[in-house]
Amino acid sequence: MSIVTPPDRYLPFALPDIGEAEIAEVVDTLRSGWITTGPKARRFERDFGEFLASGDLHAIAVNSATAGLHLALEALQIGPGDEVIVPVHTFTATAEVVNYLGADPVFVDVDPVTLTIRPEAVEAAITPRTRAILPVHYAGLACAMDPLVRIAAKHGLQIVEDAAHALPATSCGGRLIGTLDTAATVFSFYATKTVATGEGGMIVTRSAKIAERARLMRIHGISRDVFDRYSGKADHGGWYYEVVAPGFKYNLPDLAAAIGLHQLARAHAMQQRRAAIAAAYHEAFSCLPVELPAPAPAGELHAWHLYVIRLGRGSRIQRDELILALREAGIGTSVHYVPLHFHPYWRERYGLRPGDFPASTDAYRCMISLPIYSKMADADVERVIGSMRALLG
Repeated sequence: MSIVTPPDRYLPFALPDIGEAEIAEVVDTLRSGWITTGPKARRFERDFGEFLASGDLHAIAVNSATAGLHLALEALQIGPGDEVIVPVHTFTATAEVVNYLGADPVFVDVDPVTLTIRPEAVEAAITPRTRAILPVHYAGLACAMDPLVRIAAKHGLQIVEDAAHALPATSCGGRLIGTLDTAATVFSFYATKTVATGEGGMIVTRSAKIAERARLMRIHGISRDVFDRYSGKADHGGWYYEVVAPGFKYNLPDLAAAIGLHQLARAHAMQQRRAAIAAAYHEAFSCLPVELPAPAPAGELHAWHLYVIRLGRGSRIQRDELILALREAGIGTSVHYVPLHFHPYWRERYGLRPGDFPASTDAYRCMISLPIYSKMADADVERVIGSMRALLG
């Protein structure tokens, strides 16, 4: 194999696509004197609901998807003694929020092709203690939501979607994730996401009860938003408030919302660029000894948050060797994910074994995530393609 000589510039695994409009909006926020949760966070919530084009949705901005998942489950009154079904092939946040509430995650395997939660495994894992299902839309590909919705309805369960990878993806006949028949959907605006605010998230729900509880609990269980208390519109001179529940500190500041306003406006354009990169990779890698990521079903949209390949049996290089060789070529990569049954906490607490989750285990041992983000130039894409061909071809 020939190692590609690295150029002067390192190509990172991911970069946010920040434009002048985002920068100007942040500057405007700084000059306004209002930098915590306020008018721009509310505008971002309104714009997000309009983006999903569903008038009956409530959007609640929070400081992370982890916070959003926690608030959504808390609003459903998940607690000690309850079980929530979670795919094992995910980031730890998906499961840890269940533990936050004193409940137990019940881990199931994923589909070996899509790496999303297997509906059959979900139904087999249901017990009298099961209260909810927490499916994860993986790498920008939506889960098979139709059967999951049917299973939840059959057993009287709630669904909270982990949509950290899924903006803008579709399921169930072209419906945007966030508009399906589930209790709540939670998006992420972390720095690597399609829409990025650095840190941040959004809860979307049709339930006024869930929305009201999430808004209350995201700021210490205080009965009035801080913006209302300091905007000059409140009674008692603005200073009075009441704590009605022991809440959390999960609010999204206007500085982050300012970025999100313009990121959201470009979400479809950025997804299209990611899709074009994925198409170039597909064509270039089709003759290499790799398994390409699963496409979206016909008529559905893939967000292409990640481009995850798996090395085939005919590969002359192992996954970890490939990661190091690409690093030497000046190209960043990652692995999504180290499955939860390999982490000491989850493994030991719940007695998890690799053999219990063969699809996730097999995928993990040979998978690698390649750079894919809308700010990548064509020359960057060709660098990745050239290096992969040199190392695997």
